[in-house]
Amino acid sequence: MSLSHFDEAGQAHMVDVSDKDVTDRIAVAEGCVKMRPETLDFVLKGSAKKGDVLGIARIAGIMAAKKTADLIPLCHPLPITKVTLELTSDTGLPGVRITATVKTSGQTGVEMEALSAVSVAALTVYDMLKAVEKSMTIEGIRVVLKDGGKSGRYEA
Repeated sequence: MSLSHFDEAGQAHMVDVSDKDVTDRIAVAEGCVKMRPETLDFVLKGSAKKGDVLGIARIAGIMAAKKTADLIPLCHPLPITKVTLELTSDTGLPGVRITATVKTSGQTGVEMEALSAVSVAALTVYDMLKAVEKSMTIEGIRVVLKDGGKSGRYEA
């Protein structure tokens, strides 16, 4: 097995996907932001100074998925057909769980778009709450599902 973003000389390049079939593709990624229970109360009560934490983070995640090719140097710009973000307050964590689902019909997958969506949503949660807690942690960002294309289905 070889890394697809390097040529025979070891130099980075954008993968040629022109011979790949156009297929329906989906990727789901997840992650979380852990925080103190008192910080989570700001989310639950909707009393954060900057506004609706989960709503703003959801929009930020959607925007990140759409801009992934601008952020990750060798990613292809893709015609994304759907992006959804679920941000759920979890008192057991305590914190916010984030799940992003990204779909396309194209010649390459959307794993990076799903990961970007979760990452930026998590960073936005941090930004919205950092005035009350700087020790929050962003954890567990990973792909949990990928389907479509030549490599088929992957589930964590």
